[in-house]
Amino acid sequence: MRLRTVLAALTAGLAAATTVAAAGPASAHPPTTNACSPSVSLDRFSDALDKTTYDGTFVGNLSALAVDLPHSRLRSSGGTPIGSLAALSDRSALFGLDARTLAPESVVPLADENGAALDSEGLVVDRDGTRLITSETEPSIRRYSRDGRILDRLPVPSSLLVAPAGRATSNQTFEGLTLLPGGRTLLASMEYAIAGDSAGIVRFQTWNRTKGGRFALGAQYAYRTDSGLGVPEVQATPDGRLLVLERGFTVGVGNTVRLYLADPRHATDTSGVGNLTGQDGVRLVKKTLLTDLVTCPSLGATAKQPQPNPLLDNIEGMVITGHAKNRLKVLLVSDDNQNAAQTTRFYDLRVRV
Repeated sequence: MRLRTVLAALTAGLAAATTVAAAGPASAHPPTTNACSPSVSLDRFSDALDKTTYDGTFVGNLSALAVDLPHSRLRSSGGTPIGSLAALSDRSALFGLDARTLAPESVVPLADENGAALDSEGLVVDRDGTRLITSETEPSIRRYSRDGRILDRLPVPSSLLVAPAGRATSNQTFEGLTLLPGGRTLLASMEYAIAGDSAGIVRFQTWNRTKGGRFALGAQYAYRTDSGLGVPEVQATPDGRLLVLERGFTVGVGNTVRLYLADPRHATDTSGVGNLTGQDGVRLVKKTLLTDLVTCPSLGATAKQPQPNPLLDNIEGMVITGHAKNRLKVLLVSDDNQNAAQTTRFYDLRVRV
């Protein structure tokens, strides 16, 4: 079953909005209106995919986004056309979206080695077109082919495994995933602290690409979130820093979503540190607030439950879709949890770093 025809009308206004890096860089002069802060402005939002289906699969529960490879690199294998995004559902499905209209073009089911469902949260499209996908269940990172076959599984430090195997809490593990510039280092962010670490100090784990094309465990870094918030997503900037989303939810109040610029390049390698207390001489990842999204203009958005700004929802996914000098085009998406009180919403931001 194709996406409901109402999508065409809803996405018409977005037709010229979202572009991927392959289709051209972001403008060097973002608009001064729609400012959320001196560093961030909101171009538009879209609820076009909210509570829709594609080929019998619910389009929602979206937890991660990635730019797919250009058509010229994939034509021989029947790949997706230029201007495609990959959107990951945490209910074991990977969608291909048209980056211009957001219309779904494909869906691939995902599973673990035993055919069981994943709690799929983080996504990277590697340079050869394969997909690196996290699951919060163990947690794990697997490499999948474009058609959903498991090709490889990355090692995970024992301390980051869910208890009793390790020190992590179920549903609080690998949420963010990004490939650093050059493609040799992969980074995954834990959502919350593991047992023994102080509340609010989360670990960022890296892997280094080996000569055989696999990934071996690399350095680990510590990042302190704002009180009560977790890390649902990270994205590497072209200069090797990170965009970090921090998010929380308060019943009766709504969501808090903040965007930070972080720099792990001078942080301590914490892979050998047992407990992170914040008072142990460890150099944390430095961060700078870019914006609290509560300050963004609502642009006429409505909320289905209390929110401090009706624009806000359960934002979990983020991808950099274009860049020019120190300016980035960033696309966010919210996870509606297949819940009538939440919305699948896309946000187009311009970010100055």
